[in-house]
Amino acid sequence: MVWEVVRTALERRVAELDQPVLDVLDTGGGTGNFAVPVAKLGHRVTVVDPSPDALFALERRAAEAGVTELVRAVQGDTQTLPELITPDSVDAVLCHGVLEVVDDPAESLGHLAATLRKGGLVSLLAANRNGAVLARALAGHFEEARTVLGAPDGRWGAGDPMPRRFTTEELHGLARAAGLRVESVHGVRVFADLVPGVLVDTEPGAMEALLKLEEAAAAEPAFHAVATQLHLLAALD
Repeated sequence: MVWEVVRTALERRVAELDQPVLDVLDTGGGTGNFAVPVAKLGHRVTVVDPSPDALFALERRAAEAGVTELVRAVQGDTQTLPELITPDSVDAVLCHGVLEVVDDPAESLGHLAATLRKGGLVSLLAANRNGAVLARALAGHFEEARTVLGAPDGRWGAGDPMPRRFTTEELHGLARAAGLRVESVHGVRVFADLVPGVLVDTEPGAMEALLKLEEAAAAEPAFHAVATQLHLLAALD
């Protein structure tokens, strides 16, 4: 679902600018799960990631896909972004699974927005606090569910592997503070993390049916609260 939203948004931006090649920044893009498919569409992609191992894997994947000339790997993070990327030089930014782990989400998103040209796009994917409440409760961890509900960082305790989670309202607020206008919100993994894996693995056609259900529910606001992740598409005014 996230890929379809990103692909469609890039196609729209190409049409708006009347240019076939966009400059895309993928922060925390790691091994290129999104960067390489974006490059295969013909766009130039710069991946900024703190892990040299991930960047090495990215370069290998780009070579295998035949898009080496379109993918640039840069070691760094959102804090060093102003030193790495020229302001007003990017048409789209991918920020997936980054705001959860940075020291200052507002500052990081501000640095990302500063790289955008006017009208540039941001694809923002982040962990959903309310989805974690439901998941912990269904697992029988009721105290942890209540902790997530009230904790400022959306964590259920010291053993929680996720450094931070967000509500839809919090992500909207961060986007506005960075000068971004939210165009759409989708829930990601609304049902997938709640359905028993054995059911999906053993029932004929269950996986395909689950994917279709996820696609149908993703854009429905009523289901955003229970999704594992939230995906926002925003633009720089």
